[in-house]
Amino acid sequence: MVERFSLAVETRAPTGATNAYVHDGVVIDPAARSADLDELMDDLEHVLVTHHHPDHVGAVADYATDADLTVWAKYGRVAAFEAATGIAPDRAFKPGDQITESVVAMDTPGHAAEHTAFVAPDGLISGDLAVAAGSVVVGAPEGDMRAYLSSLRRVHASNPDRLYPGHGPVIEEPRATCQRLIEHRLDREEAVEAAIDGGAETLDEVVEAVYDKDISSVYDLARATVLAHIEKLVVEGRVSFDGERARPA
Repeated sequence: MVERFSLAVETRAPTGATNAYVHDGVVIDPAARSADLDELMDDLEHVLVTHHHPDHVGAVADYATDADLTVWAKYGRVAAFEAATGIAPDRAFKPGDQITESVVAMDTPGHAAEHTAFVAPDGLISGDLAVAAGSVVVGAPEGDMRAYLSSLRRVHASNPDRLYPGHGPVIEEPRATCQRLIEHRLDREEAVEAAIDGGAETLDEVVEAVYDKDISSVYDLARATVLAHIEKLVVEGRVSFDGERARPA
């Protein structure tokens, strides 16, 4: 069974905490040291992260060193992993690789290029792919909206029993949550395209047209998200964008 540990960290997530998970000798996303996790060190063998954001990797080096764990990074992202965690990985995995008898890597890019979920017998440890309420930031330049939507659809099709997210409570209705997040992103995309069709050209003009609520406290995230939507629309040939001004295709 997957064990969940809510760890208080510096994060933009509304929860103010990141979830670490332990299953089958593996600790995933140890964002900070905790007494509860420390008690399990003798039972741990491996450490993994879903992605490299600071609010997910803070105690990777500590636990790897103190518990002499095998450190894993995603293949092709080893240097980025070491820069984020401060420790070189021992091994690299690819999507579909079996980490232990009951933990398998599943490719879920979008929120971050290296984002990976981990399949366990009773659910999917899904990092920042989904949250029970609200939505996940997918912001350019690191976030990729096309990849994110593909990842949601992949998880929806795999139909796990539950999702163990990086922030907030366990998600007991994974398919409904994935569908909600897909629809939310497509609705936002429609609003972005409509804003551009209506004459909004600069990124700030599009943001102003798209959001009808006070976003001053998260303006940077909203702006990055709108840019990710624009980049998707550009790839699909629906708008043009020269880095400063967007126009209908």
